[in-house]
Amino acid sequence: MTKTPRHLSALAAIALGGALLAPAASAATLETGGAAPVAPKPPAPAGGAAPALEGAPGARGRLAGDRAVAPPSAPPAVVKAIEAANAIAGKPYRYGGGHRSFEDTGYDCSGAVSYALSGGGLLKAPLDSSSFMRWGARGPGRWITVYTNPGHAYVVIAGLRFDTSLGDGPTNRRTLASTAKGPQWRGSGRSMRGYVARHPVGL
Repeated sequence: MTKTPRHLSALAAIALGGALLAPAASAATLETGGAAPVAPKPPAPAGGAAPALEGAPGARGRLAGDRAVAPPSAPPAVVKAIEAANAIAGKPYRYGGGHRSFEDTGYDCSGAVSYALSGGGLLKAPLDSSSFMRWGARGPGRWITVYTNPGHAYVVIAGLRFDTSLGDGPTNRRTLASTAKGPQWRGSGRSMRGYVARHPVGL
């Protein structure tokens, strides 16, 4: 039996040990020039902040002219609330409208919100904006959120704002009538500062 010289055995052992300690120059490592592959970071949201969604991701409604269309995954109460809001979209603004009865010739802010919610079976009698501050459950909902304070109220349904006011202008009762154009779906958001968020339980 031929014996391997001692110095050659030592070199073989070093080579074999190195192969065991560093087994895989994987295809990914070779393709990156020897550097370990790094997972790409997700793109940063536009504007540097994550968008605030009022419904589940992918469950946002869409506007079709002056009407809203519910997403296919919306619960029946949400679909009916959107249909009710569509029925009064474009009606004139009238202070106190929609409070003696859901059916009226014009609507103020909380009257319009009340009408939409009643259509979804979520409200039995109209409420004013102060009363909405104690309605439902605290915080934003998954599908429907009422934003309210003593001077104004509006509702966001499936991510779409239904409001009598154009945006962040005056919401004082004395000036609202002159700056509002009645209940409408609005294509842009508005500041929620100074408002209490409430939502129907389960939605």
